[in-house]
Amino acid sequence: MGIFSKLKAALKKTRDGIASKLSTLFSRDKIGAEFYEELEEILIGADVSVTCAEEIVETIRDEAKKEKLKDKDYVVELLKDLIGEKLTAAEELEIECPAVIMLVGVNGVGKTTTVGKLAEYFLRRGKSVTVAAADTFRAAAADQLTVWAERAKVRIVKHEEGSDPSAVVFDAMTSAKAKGTDVVIIDTAGRLHVKANLMEELKKMSRVAEREYPQANFYKLLVLDATTGGNAVSQAQLFDEAVELDGIVLTKLDSSAKGGFVVSLCGELEIPVAFVGTGEKLEDLEAFNADEFVEGLF
Repeated sequence: MGIFSKLKAALKKTRDGIASKLSTLFSRDKIGAEFYEELEEILIGADVSVTCAEEIVETIRDEAKKEKLKDKDYVVELLKDLIGEKLTAAEELEIECPAVIMLVGVNGVGKTTTVGKLAEYFLRRGKSVTVAAADTFRAAAADQLTVWAERAKVRIVKHEEGSDPSAVVFDAMTSAKAKGTDVVIIDTAGRLHVKANLMEELKKMSRVAEREYPQANFYKLLVLDATTGGNAVSQAQLFDEAVELDGIVLTKLDSSAKGGFVVSLCGELEIPVAFVGTGEKLEDLEAFNADEFVEGLF
């Protein structure tokens, strides 16, 4: 299965919801005031934010009026273009090696699994990878990461449970420099985005990584569970304020019918989606592509 077909399959639940409602809307209603109100409701129902939905529908209304075109194909193509513009509001993230990637996020979003998938992603591209088990608080977190590291066949740096996570980061940076590692991926403990002390811990790890491996490019990626829909946008906003995010990794997109929140994430916060999970297998993680995402929605 190709990259596009994987993403399209992952968006099936979201696409089914949008496409069926659009089809019903076009079949029974002329394009007028009620049509635009219902189109806005369809977008909001897919977890596109109210602000983004209003902006998109208002532009469609203005363009359709100006061009005097009111057929379904015109409206759908315009809708695709406008969603694409929102998705590319933030500049695309390119990972340049040597790279240090720190994954952050709340509990239960799939950070540890994502570490394994990211490791496999870079290995497929001929890069050497080390993972750092900086989640030293969750019971057996390092053991879980070790399983993923073994599956991906990459090195792991870990300490005992309860250790200082910044010490793990320090050792990982030292090791990566010595061995000339292309990519270091840091797993961190899940944290509530309202806990200031936990956010300070992330900042400390960031400082250690940047200080000890200054020649590396440092990226902070927020892992978001797509099934949380619009709530993910508020998570992203708070983590961005705390640690200045470079990008987003979406997990469980295949389990969500609310994938429209990605439009708001990119359009309002201007944080790029870097990677998207397309399934449960180790290789089911791909670089995000806005054009493919839009096509997968319709």
